[in-house]
Amino acid sequence: MSKPVEKRWYDDACGTALALELVGERWSLLIVRELMFGPRRFGELRAGLPGISANVLTQRLEGMERAGILERRKLPPPASVQVYALTDWGRESEAAMAALGRWAVRSPLHDPRLPLSGASLMMSFRTMLDPTRTRGIDARIGFRIGPDPFAAHLHDGALDVVRAEADDAALRFATEEAGTIAAAVYGGVPLADLEAGGALRIEGDRALAERFMTLFPLPPKIA
Repeated sequence: MSKPVEKRWYDDACGTALALELVGERWSLLIVRELMFGPRRFGELRAGLPGISANVLTQRLEGMERAGILERRKLPPPASVQVYALTDWGRESEAAMAALGRWAVRSPLHDPRLPLSGASLMMSFRTMLDPTRTRGIDARIGFRIGPDPFAAHLHDGALDVVRAEADDAALRFATEEAGTIAAAVYGGVPLADLEAGGALRIEGDRALAERFMTLFPLPPKIA
C-alpha cells in the first residue's frame, strides 16, 4: 500500500490545497503529462523534459509513487525494463490539467512557439478540440514525433490518444519536433510550407490533414 504524502505545505482542508501538495512541486504535473498516454522509461521521461535533472526526476517519481499517482512496472520480455505508469487515479487528473491549460492559454504570456514534447502536443489536442468542428469525422490518425509514435482516433467529437503505432491510420504525420505540427495548428503555418522545408511528412488523406489543422481553436486572450 502506498504511503501517505509526508510533506505538508498547508494546514488547509481544501481539496485544492491537497492537490498542490500532491502535484504542486516543480515538474510534477509535467511528469504526469508525459505519462498520460502510456508508460515511460526513466530516460524517456528525461528526454521529454529536457530541463529536469536526474536527481529531481528521481525525487518526483518517488514522491508520486508514494502518493499513489504512479507506479513502477517491469515490461515483459524481451524488453524486461522498468517503466513508470500512471495509476487509474493518476489518469483522472487529465480533466483538471485540461481545465488549467485552457485557463492558462488565455494569458498574453502564452507562447505556442516554445518547445514542447509529443505528449504535450497530444494533451493540447485533447484539451483544445472543438467538438462542433468534428462533425462527420471518424478517422484514425498516426503521429511520429521523433522516436515517439502516437495513435489517435477522432470520433464523436472526441480524440482518443495512446502511445502506440497507428497501423490502420487513414492519415499520418511525421516530424522530428512537435513544434512543427503546433506551428500549423496554432500558428497557421501552411502544411505545404512545412513539407517543402522538409520539417513535416504527411501520408494519406490530404483533405483530412487540412481539416485536422482547424479543429483546435485557441480561446480569446484576456484584455
